[in-house]
Amino acid sequence: MSKKTKKISESASEYAKEIFVSKKNFHKAQAKLPIEEKIKILIELQRIVIKTQKQDVKDESRFVWKI
Repeated sequence: MSKKTKKISESASEYAKEIFVSKKNFHKAQAKLPIEEKIKILIELQRIVIKTQKQDVKDESRFVWKI
């Protein structure tokens, strides 16, 4: 393995570690949110799915919760 390849490999490894740590911290923060905020996020995700997926207009199995 050349020095350049090794350096890129180590760099990618460090970058991956950084991503995993950031992701872990994000999920810890999300878990601490109040239930009301979690439900707001869930409803927003439902809206995004409805808008982005091609579906039959009469498909009543997919809808945004009305809370």
